[in-house]
Amino acid sequence: MTYKVEEIENKRIVHLDGEIDMDVADKSRSTILPLIEAGHEVQLNLSKVTYMDSSGISVLIESKKLSEEKKTKFELIEVSKPVEKVLAMARKFL
Repeated sequence: MTYKVEEIENKRIVHLDGEIDMDVADKSRSTILPLIEAGHEVQLNLSKVTYMDSSGISVLIESKKLSEEKKTKFELIEVSKPVEKVLAMARKFL
């Protein structure tokens, strides 16, 4: 997984690329959570994510919960088909 952070005023757009699995979940977490902790609005661009497992979903859940605590915005944008399928399956169990 690779990433790029784009800054627009108080908004941070995090572009993730590749696979988000157990091996890189901590890297994703350490990229996204500090931005939210600092009070930035975060948009996560998942258009180039080819695979996501449950550890990736846990990063998304943690990010959403932290954004609610910090009263800032966290949203997914441009979700790839593979990630869309995983999220749809996860919704059935949540």
